[in-house]
Amino acid sequence: MMQSTASKKMRIGTFLSGTGSNMGSWRHPESVPDGAVNLGHYLEMTRQAEAAKLDFVFFGDGLYISEKSHPNFLTRFEPLTLLAALAPATTHIGLVATLSTTYSEPFTVARQFGTIDLLSQGRAGWNIVTSPLAGTAANYGKAGIEPDHPNHDVRYRMANEFVDVTEGLWSSWENDAFLRDKERGQFIDPNKLHALNHEGEFFSVAGPLNLIHSRQGQPVLFQAGASEAGRDFAASRADAIFAVQPEIGSAKRFRTNLHERAIKSGRRQSDILILQGIGPVVGRTHHEAEEKFRAIGDLVNIDVALAYLGRFFDDIDWSSYDLDAPFPDLGDRGRGGWQSTTDGIKKYANKAGLTLREVALGTTTPRHPFIGTATEIADNMQSWIEEGAADGFMLDCPVLPTGMTEFINEVVPILVERGLFRDEYEAETLRENLGLGAFDPGTR
Repeated sequence: MMQSTASKKMRIGTFLSGTGSNMGSWRHPESVPDGAVNLGHYLEMTRQAEAAKLDFVFFGDGLYISEKSHPNFLTRFEPLTLLAALAPATTHIGLVATLSTTYSEPFTVARQFGTIDLLSQGRAGWNIVTSPLAGTAANYGKAGIEPDHPNHDVRYRMANEFVDVTEGLWSSWENDAFLRDKERGQFIDPNKLHALNHEGEFFSVAGPLNLIHSRQGQPVLFQAGASEAGRDFAASRADAIFAVQPEIGSAKRFRTNLHERAIKSGRRQSDILILQGIGPVVGRTHHEAEEKFRAIGDLVNIDVALAYLGRFFDDIDWSSYDLDAPFPDLGDRGRGGWQSTTDGIKKYANKAGLTLREVALGTTTPRHPFIGTATEIADNMQSWIEEGAADGFMLDCPVLPTGMTEFINEVVPILVERGLFRDEYEAETLRENLGLGAFDPGTR
């Protein structure tokens, strides 16, 4: 068993995605088939995660679906509404949700996340996305209107200005602006209220925001950009960055690159956390874990896998391609939406000499280093932390609630025993529990 030499505890959040991340997870005998719209299911998992002292629960979102979408995406709760339901049922765990900067308005978003932050007493987090799927435009009355769905780099320019505006609105009120002096009849100090008066390339917002900030200052900002524009944006704006790297070497390079970009943007490398996405599969023996992984993969048939893979490549029709021939040259298909994802798929397929069938099945059930016994998984997590590949992890369990429950019951106690993970929350806000310290609005 490895012994801890780490001086800093790892951070762990968990993605709660209905029945789990795997396309076929709804078919698993231990899944909750309606999990994506089952409040009791989410309450139970969130409370379980809080009892294990995880840093946060995370809820993804998307604004466009088709019959090829992941079953969990076909119907699912609007995530901020879900956070509002979870806030009074929890006390310490962070509550993080996705919201798009391409199809939202900064004033509304500042109010929404600001309200969640107040309801939870400083435990809200915003995962900033730019909506890669072009079909989203038709859901917002923009189809056929030039430009309907902005291209990749334009979406990131929009996101940068969007965050500027939102953070400016969160700084509308100074900490001691509200006097509420009944004796003198003075409710506020008007000198401590600040209008934003923003006029930019994409947004015009006067302000001020009709909401005070929470005890953590503002929600924690998360991001998962992996393209060039995405990495620049994440390094300059995010507090925590989600990464999905296949092995420890590439993860170290990714983390180093994000630190370099953060410093270039005027920040310190300690200002950002890099959280590696993992889908742990725990077994009593390594063989049992591998059998569990194989059984999860068997839940997905090849037609479903091809449809899912096709969404990354502009809904390509694979019927004219040989499933068992090398993965085809698709040119620039997919670069306008899932640019970093499709580039990664093509690069890995070419390097490993994979067939179209292997790529499709591997995309729905990806292999990673976190399949094994609880000790093997804890050893790998420790290695990634101590070798500088990550600051923590985002659990993205293939099947829920089983995968998370097994991780919490079997892996977390080992991490706690080694001094790698907390046995009690250090503070009451998400920002402080993540080790980011207090935030003073207006400092950015």
